[in-house]
Amino acid sequence: MTVWNNPNVQRVEKGAVSWLTGFKEFILRGNVVDLAVGIVIGAAFTSVVNAFVSDIITPLIPAGKTGLSNASVTLPFTGGHLLYGAFINAVISFLIVSFVIYFFVVRPVNALMSLYKKGQPEAVTTKECPYCISNVPLQATRCPYCTSQLPPTAQPPATAQRPS
Repeated sequence: MTVWNNPNVQRVEKGAVSWLTGFKEFILRGNVVDLAVGIVIGAAFTSVVNAFVSDIITPLIPAGKTGLSNASVTLPFTGGHLLYGAFINAVISFLIVSFVIYFFVVRPVNALMSLYKKGQPEAVTTKECPYCISNVPLQATRCPYCTSQLPPTAQPPATAQRPS
């Protein structure tokens, strides 16, 4: 008797194949791949924005001879140093990064999305009740507001435009 004809080996093989099949379906799901691509692009974009802020924007901020990040106060009783300059520098960097991301990423993407959405017709999901003029779902046979019997509606095509 060979090892491959052993029922235990065959059971383990079936379990491994089903496990790998499930893993393959999980990995090839669209949202997992999109998330992975988004993380990689986000990391690359973070390095570009951080370089822009630290190399171009931050040197424009006047902070004396030693720079803002070295500003500190000596504490009277303990003799320690309170490095407030590094905190202020981090806050300014955060605000600048937020500004850059908003004006160079968020606004252009929103403008592109609004152009894209203008070309896409909106699907109709409701109809008006002829008795009380309320919006009710297309599949409704009775108005939830005035309880009137609604005439049957033919299912419109998915790309039908909403009435104005």
